[in-house]
Amino acid sequence: MARIFISGSSTGLGFMAGELLVAQGHQVVLHARNAARAEVARRALPKAEAVVVGDLETIAGAKALAARVNELGRFHTVIHNAAVGYREGERLTTEGLPHVFAINTLSAYILTALIEKPKRLVYLSSGMHRQADANLDDILWRKRRWNGSAAYAESKLHDAMMAFAIARRWPEFFPTRLNLAGYLPGWVVPVRPTIWIRRIAPKPGSPPVTIRKLR
Repeated sequence: MARIFISGSSTGLGFMAGELLVAQGHQVVLHARNAARAEVARRALPKAEAVVVGDLETIAGAKALAARVNELGRFHTVIHNAAVGYREGERLTTEGLPHVFAINTLSAYILTALIEKPKRLVYLSSGMHRQADANLDDILWRKRRWNGSAAYAESKLHDAMMAFAIARRWPEFFPTRLNLAGYLPGWVVPVRPTIWIRRIAPKPGSPPVTIRKLR
C-alpha cells in the first residue's frame, strides 16, 4: 500500500485517479484550490486520507501548499496533475505571469522542489506537447501574440522536459527509470467528481484511458 498525493484532484482526471487508487487500497491525499471544492471532493471520496487546500496560481500559494503537504508527512508517490486547459484566454496572474504557465509549469516545479522527496514522481503531460516548441526565450509570452492552445502545449512540453531534467539532477535519488515517469493521459472530459466515471470517454480512435496500479 502506498501513500499518494495528487495535485489538482478535486475534479476530473486527478479525482478519478484518486478514486481508483483508494479502491486499490492506497492512502490518497487530494488537493483542491479552495475550500468549496475541497468539501465537494471530501464528500465524493470520503475514504481519502485528506484534502489539502491551496491555490497554485501564485508562487506564494504553491509554496504554502507544499508546506501543508509536508505537514502530513512523507509520501511514497507525488502525482503532478494540476493544470488548466488549452482554451485559456490571455490571462495574467497577480504576479504578472501567464495563468497557463503559472499553473501548468511553475507550480509543478515549485511543488517538486519543496515537497519532501517521495520515492516516485509522476508528471501528467499531454499529446499536444508533440506539436509544441519549448520557446525558452519567451516562456512568458512577452514577444509573441497569445495563443491559448500553443501556450497549453508548451506548458505540457515543459513538464516533460522537467521530468527529464529532474532525473538528471537527482540521479542518486532516482537510480532507475521506474521511479520517475511522465504520462499522456489521453482525451478526457473534466466534470464534477460525482459524475466523472459516467462521463469519461477517450477521443475516437484513441486507446482507452488507463491508470497502472502502483506497487
